[in-house]
Amino acid sequence: MNVPLLGLSQRMPPSNDRAEQALLGALLANNKALERVSDFLLAEHFVDPINGRIYGAIARRVDAGQLADAITLKAEFEHSGVLDEVGGTAYLAQLLGAMVGIINAGEYGRAVHDAWMRRQLIEIGEVVVNNAFGAQPELDGAGQVEAAEQQLFDLATRGGSDGGFISFERALTHAIQNAETAFHRSGGVSGLSTGLRDLDKKTGGLHPSDLLIIAGRPGMGKTAIATKIAFGAAQALMKEARAEDPTALPKATVAIFSLEMSAEQLATRLLSEESRVSGERIRRGDIGQKEFDRFVQVSREIGSLPLHIDDTPAITISALRTRCRRLKRTKGLALVVIDYLQLMRPAAGTKPESRVLEISMITQGLKAIAKELAVPVIALSQLSRAVESREDKRPLLSDLRESGSIEQDADVVMFVFRDEYYLQQRAPKQLGFDNDDKFHTAVEKWQRDMDTVHNRAELLIEKNRHGATGKIDLYFEGEFTRFADLDLQHGEHGGP
Repeated sequence: MNVPLLGLSQRMPPSNDRAEQALLGALLANNKALERVSDFLLAEHFVDPINGRIYGAIARRVDAGQLADAITLKAEFEHSGVLDEVGGTAYLAQLLGAMVGIINAGEYGRAVHDAWMRRQLIEIGEVVVNNAFGAQPELDGAGQVEAAEQQLFDLATRGGSDGGFISFERALTHAIQNAETAFHRSGGVSGLSTGLRDLDKKTGGLHPSDLLIIAGRPGMGKTAIATKIAFGAAQALMKEARAEDPTALPKATVAIFSLEMSAEQLATRLLSEESRVSGERIRRGDIGQKEFDRFVQVSREIGSLPLHIDDTPAITISALRTRCRRLKRTKGLALVVIDYLQLMRPAAGTKPESRVLEISMITQGLKAIAKELAVPVIALSQLSRAVESREDKRPLLSDLRESGSIEQDADVVMFVFRDEYYLQQRAPKQLGFDNDDKFHTAVEKWQRDMDTVHNRAELLIEKNRHGATGKIDLYFEGEFTRFADLDLQHGEHGGP
């Protein structure tokens, strides 16, 4: 049954002809008034195309350092043969008469922009209604919601009149506040702690609006280090909340989007890391009563941490944005972790021409989310097989899949590397040697090399927009897929 949209078809789209004419009159009388509207107003925002054309001509002449008044515009329109199309000399004179005051140019511009914004909302609403009635049958209900959200976000991004300069004094105030935070926190961390001492020292913690990429080949431990950082950040939020009141709740939470593992699998991994009980043995039920009791005890201790997991497979960038906004509004949001980038999809309704363009849209979307919500966003990324063909397996920026957009949009790019992983694959085999002595010598050398890299990992910071790059040595326990700080002086690892 079709339900008519009563009253909508009879309504006129929002417009403000008088504001358009008053603004153009003010601009013709004094070109400096353009400075009050040029940041947000475009020719396409005018409801009357003639007014939009005149505004575009004024802006173009002023940008070129030329005078834009009724006389010069008349001459320009005459020369291009469009004077009659823009209303002729009489209309230019009418615009000057419509001017109320140059000082009000900014208000007129905002009125014109607001009317355009409302018209765009009506168009989006019509598309939403038509899609709901079946205009795009390939989009189900959830897909239509995502497409509508993406259109609204694009409108907010494209048509927003906010922004512009802030005073240097205000910027300095923010800088001093950040420095003060770092001064009072232990370890000199101004951002959100990662739970890894040396990483915090190198980066100062996780900072709002940053997009961080953690990349590596399969088996390197990308998910493990991401969960370690997410867990460390959640612990820091809890510690900060309860510094004065032991019963206080954190003001923000950590969001993990696990596209590869289920929420249950991820929770099992976190429990395994913290209880130091093998996750594989947990799944098989191959644990004793003592280990099970420790497992349960740890689950009680960490159950109240501010962590939220979304295991939606192949989530779109628009759906991720919507859920992050909702979480920030309801629980507060301090960090977003995505595992992993290549499993995401671009916004619903978009059809990129290539995989490179698709990844570019996703990374740009993630950076936009980081800036819009003022939170750090960590995205894991796969590396190309080019690493495997080199003698030195340490990754390079060029090894990133679809590396151009990822490297360009990221503020920080880090690689996880474990030499032990590759050395295990190069274990000597008896068949490769013509006598036992050579074989035993090779085995002894290989064993010495294994002892050197055993339980060692490297976090290679190859790009850091705000600071230094370099290598961070970490401790890695493969049995529990657990990363921790490395204490080289005592030959021990850090951790709880």
